[in-house]
Amino acid sequence: MKHSMMTAAMAGALVWSLAGASHLAAQAPSTETATAKPAPRMADGHPDLSGVWWRGADIGGRGAGPPGGRGGAQGGGGAPAQPPPSFSSLYQPWALAHAKTLADKNDPTVHCLPTAFGTLSVSLFDVGAVGQIIQTPKFVVMLTETYHGFQIIPFDGRPHRDDVPPSYRGDAVGRWEGDTFVVDKTNFTDDTWISAEGRVSFHSDALHIVERYRRVDAKTLEIEATLEDPKVLTKPWVVPKQTLQLAPFDQIIQLACSDDDIQGFKEAAPQQNPGKN
Repeated sequence: MKHSMMTAAMAGALVWSLAGASHLAAQAPSTETATAKPAPRMADGHPDLSGVWWRGADIGGRGAGPPGGRGGAQGGGGAPAQPPPSFSSLYQPWALAHAKTLADKNDPTVHCLPTAFGTLSVSLFDVGAVGQIIQTPKFVVMLTETYHGFQIIPFDGRPHRDDVPPSYRGDAVGRWEGDTFVVDKTNFTDDTWISAEGRVSFHSDALHIVERYRRVDAKTLEIEATLEDPKVLTKPWVVPKQTLQLAPFDQIIQLACSDDDIQGFKEAAPQQNPGKN
C-alpha cells in the first residue's frame, strides 16, 4: 500500500502501518521442520485459540502467501477468474443505488469508528492486519490493534443479551461444535461499514454474522464466516475461507486513532472521489 495513493478513508491505516516495522522486525525465518505440531488444548479438551494471528506480515509487509479471498485467481486458459462475491456486490437495487451516492468522505473509519466486520475479511483484524485471541475456561477474548478494540465472547451456553444497546461490533456468543468454535453476532448499530479504505459497504441494524474458527495445528488458524442482512442484501454473503498464521511475537500493540491524527485526510476527503452528496 503506497501512502501516495492513500484516500481519506485510509487515514487510519497511516497510524497503524507505522507499527509494521516493529512487527516485521520480530519475524525470523523458521527453523522448525515442515511437520506442524498439533493445536494446543485447554484443560476442558477444547482447542486453545490463544495467540497473535496475522497473514505473515503487517500492513506494508509482504505475507507468506496470497491472502484468502483476495484477487489474483486465474481462470481456465490463463484468463483472470471472476472475483468472489463481496458484501456490497449482493446489494438489493435500492442499496446499490444508495451506495453510488457515498464516497471516501462518508467512510466511518475517517472518524475513528471501527468496521462491523473487517477490511481483510477477518473480523479479528478490523482495519488492520494483526489481532490477538485470549481464551479462558468461559470466554474467548478477541483483541484488535486498530482502535485498540475488543470483543468478549462467552461460550457457557448463555443467550444473546437483550438488555444492552446496539454496538459497532455487535453482541457475540459462542459455542463449540467439536473442535470448531462458532461465534454468533447480532445487535449491530447501522452507522459503520463492513470494510474500510473507501470500500462503500454500509449495512443495516439487521446484520447477523456467524463465524467458525478452527485451529488446524499449532501455527494455523482457519476462519469461515457468513454475513446476513435481509434489509440490504439479496442473499447471505459467504466469505472465502481465511487462513492465518501464528505470529512470532505474543503481544499486540496499541494503535489508537484520534481526530488530530487524521485531520488532514478529513479535509482532503471531499476532493477525493466526492460522490453525489
